[in-house]
Amino acid sequence: MNVCFIMYPWDEIDPENDTSLALIKECAKRGHGVAMCTPANLTIRDSVTNAFCNVVGRMDKVPSTLKGFYSKVKLREEMLPLAGFDAIFFRANPPLDPIMLNFLDSVKDDVFIVNSLEGMREANNKLYTAAFGDRHSNIIPNTHVSKNKKYLIQQIKESKADKMILKPLNGYGGSGVILIEKSAMNNINSLLDFYISSGDGTSNYVILQDYIEGADQGDVRILMLNGEPVGAMKRIPGSDDHRSNVSAGGSIAKHTLTKAEKALCKQIGPKLVKDGLYFVGIDVIGGKLVEVNVMSPGGITYINKVYKNKVRVEEKVIDFLESKVIDQLQAFDRRTRLRKAVDEA
Repeated sequence: MNVCFIMYPWDEIDPENDTSLALIKECAKRGHGVAMCTPANLTIRDSVTNAFCNVVGRMDKVPSTLKGFYSKVKLREEMLPLAGFDAIFFRANPPLDPIMLNFLDSVKDDVFIVNSLEGMREANNKLYTAAFGDRHSNIIPNTHVSKNKKYLIQQIKESKADKMILKPLNGYGGSGVILIEKSAMNNINSLLDFYISSGDGTSNYVILQDYIEGADQGDVRILMLNGEPVGAMKRIPGSDDHRSNVSAGGSIAKHTLTKAEKALCKQIGPKLVKDGLYFVGIDVIGGKLVEVNVMSPGGITYINKVYKNKVRVEEKVIDFLESKVIDQLQAFDRRTRLRKAVDEA
């Protein structure tokens, strides 16, 4: 199997904690061909979509640690046609580049892509989470999305809670997530100006959500594979920050899914699969779905660490990838045989 990872640059990888690196290492350990490129490396040559790739050199023995693997990898640059790969694994950071998806549209029928282009278009920002909530469901916290400052201030004033969460629509890794309190209404006007205004005459959407009691104790990151939970961890905020993201200084701990969290996964899993969102990270607080991360969900290395490598999420992910590629190849072979039979009739 040959896999192309469309991701952030190799030199930006954290060699001890990077989820993409864990997936690449698992592919290399199994003898699969691996190449990497950034969205900016996509190009068209003679009407064929290619990428300027860094190809991972084959190793006689793959080091056991991520850091050791990262230090030993030898890369060579080569332009390669994307349709020649068996799978494309999308791992670039937000925001989503729509032009990149246009490049990939030309190969989506030839290559298995994680996650699907249609799913990525639908779910690349925090609005997707709202698709799981309605007046009959208590699955997400009460949520408002708007550019209208007057409306947002009204919702804050009318909220029964003293605290709410404010965040940009396209943020990631906990960036821009702040806790607002009614007791500090004098600051909210300027905060909304900052979040909504881009400074270039355009405006941004912001999300306003009810604060979930217990959020100060952290959240739960659950990795979902093909609609099923395959790993989870508790993320605990640092002493000086309300955010529990590890990138924002949070710490991690083991977590066993509660009955409510299992029910939540069961409820949202079928839609994730239907939308082609095979590998995602969901963030849960108090049994409520806060975010669905579809572009480059992290957490594999941290989950492995807290479970002392008794859980190896990357193995399950690559097992799934191999099975989908095999299914696709078998379907192609079957169509070829049937078409041959018709042609020879």
